[in-house]
Amino acid sequence: MVEETRNSLDGRAHVVVQAGRIGELHQHLSGTEPSACPVPFQLPPVRVRFENRHEERERIARAVEEHPEHGGPLLVALTGIGGIGKTALGVHVARGLTDRYPDGVLYLDLDELRRDGVVEVSDAVGELLVGLGVSTEWLERSLGGRSKQLWSRTRDKRLILVVDNARFGTEVVPLLPSSGHSLVIVTSQHALYDLDGTAALEVPVGPLAVDDAVRLLGNLVDDPRLAAEPAAASELVRGCGGLPAALQVAGEWVRRYRRRSLSRLVAQLTAELDRKGVPVVEAVWDAGYAGLSPEAARLYRLLPQLPGRRSDEASAAALVGTDPEAAGDALEELESAGLLEALAEGWRLHDLLRGHAERRARQEDPDGTERAAARRALIGWYRRQAARADALAAGPRMTFAALPGAVAPGGPDLAFAGKPEALRWLDAQRHALYGCVRLALEDGLYEDAWALCEPLWTHFLDHPHHADAIDAFRAGVAAADRAEHLPAMVRMRCQLARPLWERGRYEEAAEHLHRALNAAGSLGDAPVERKLRASTVEFRGLLKAETGDWAGAAADFEASRAVHEEIGNAYGVLLQTYLLGRTALRGGRHGEAVVLLREAHAMALGQERERMGARAGFELGRALRLTGRLDEARPLVGAALDGARRRGSGTDEVRVLEELAELAEARGDAEAAGAHRAEARRIATAGGRVSDGGQST
Repeated sequence: MVEETRNSLDGRAHVVVQAGRIGELHQHLSGTEPSACPVPFQLPPVRVRFENRHEERERIARAVEEHPEHGGPLLVALTGIGGIGKTALGVHVARGLTDRYPDGVLYLDLDELRRDGVVEVSDAVGELLVGLGVSTEWLERSLGGRSKQLWSRTRDKRLILVVDNARFGTEVVPLLPSSGHSLVIVTSQHALYDLDGTAALEVPVGPLAVDDAVRLLGNLVDDPRLAAEPAAASELVRGCGGLPAALQVAGEWVRRYRRRSLSRLVAQLTAELDRKGVPVVEAVWDAGYAGLSPEAARLYRLLPQLPGRRSDEASAAALVGTDPEAAGDALEELESAGLLEALAEGWRLHDLLRGHAERRARQEDPDGTERAAARRALIGWYRRQAARADALAAGPRMTFAALPGAVAPGGPDLAFAGKPEALRWLDAQRHALYGCVRLALEDGLYEDAWALCEPLWTHFLDHPHHADAIDAFRAGVAAADRAEHLPAMVRMRCQLARPLWERGRYEEAAEHLHRALNAAGSLGDAPVERKLRASTVEFRGLLKAETGDWAGAAADFEASRAVHEEIGNAYGVLLQTYLLGRTALRGGRHGEAVVLLREAHAMALGQERERMGARAGFELGRALRLTGRLDEARPLVGAALDGARRRGSGTDEVRVLEELAELAEARGDAEAAGAHRAEARRIATAGGRVSDGGQST
């Protein structure tokens, strides 16, 4: 059965808005007051003093000064090979220009949103909107709708946007702010030739010159040998190819062997080069790796198996089968060796070092046994934590995967304090969770793959990242088919259908529901199997309602309700009665809607389901208004408004305020109607809705 859509707190301090405090909510949602919504500043922290790049910085500074602000934003494209320092340069430039761009700095790593080489641009725009203070509930479904929100939100703003790891100009253009006062800094490994219609400045970023590289090495490690043995220092940085990513490791390697002369250390690397025929930079990384403890070395080899680009103590512990404290020690050791980059939250392995870690893993684990076992443990841990978070966030609902046992000896359970924290964890880990679904399917862990989709359904209802959901649920369908798990085959197809129809892919959604219904015909007569069949019929009804087939939708909801009545599922009867009433209302059968919605409202109150009671009460109030029973409608709609404010749901509050305006107008009170509509517009605009393409009410 389709569960009620929940409104996540999403890590924000939503307050209970009582009468007279509406202005506080407007400020919180819109960010018009600094105390309510701070100016975004998403740049990673500075870890080491920046060195050189004077020519590149001067070119960017001139372009900023000369850019005409009556056109589009200035786009600066930093291009060069991986590890050359493009991101460091972009971040350094952005930090130096924050006074000129006081409306905030946004950062977006496109590789974090990339699947099979492709970025879902709609999700990328959504990430920017959230950074600009738009609550998830206000995000439009389509790229077109989100683009309008972005243009509206960035109008006349002085913003900096840093877009990391772009591969194509077509990934960047939809992300551009609408204001000509803004600056966009893009990093890419090659020139972006398809930046059509933009004021773009390409700044190639090459290797550091030897003198600059030596100074950077000196910033990384304060060691008198660098000055005492300049020839050896120069030879070392030349071997690192002028790559800051390699110099970081070299600096930590030099620091580790303080008693040896620099000439001796460089000679050792040269001998490694002669013996193995590898570049000096590879020898530098090998030397750094050789100095690790066994625990840190094993973690380094296994880190590329993580499906996300970031790691933390808990996921690292699950990967290597230890406790979080020991995993944290190993992560810190890797950071100290220069092999891992510390972020504000967690750690990240540079792409060049990721390649080195994979090569070391292949050398020491040629048949892949260690890596496969680590992936299996990691997937099992994520599956268990996601299921536990889902149980807190969604409560009892229809699922078919058993809760797996704790991963031994490491990967202990996370301690979720309650529903908000569980929801925040699901959102923070969504890239890893979606990645685990694909990883499990590839490794033949079919039950894990479709089981992970069950808690991701809860996350999708609150955070509709449609591309991720479609990709994961499609993998869930394939996994359920290969596992020949009949209930999962049915359920996964239903879960896939919804994001498809919400993206307007109705025929594809209908085909999956057709297959789900065919498979459901082979289910048995146990109550849970009959409940699943009824849920599948309900999904088909929802798709019909989405396409305006009110009669077909009503027939499906009626059939589903009959099954729920037979198996004694009171909530199922309530939900189908509500859907029948709403369908009658949408289809213009207002009198019939009143009867059905009154019944649903009474059932919701009797079952103490506050959210469903508010929804049914609101729809009943609307039906009563349309039948001319205004006095009966007013208290129901007023109660729905109170409920929306208690939940902190801006979208529900706007919908109810608009209905209150209709009621006031029907009573001849034009002044009250205007006040309700003005209040609804303020909240909607602050939340992120644009005037010509807002959220459906």
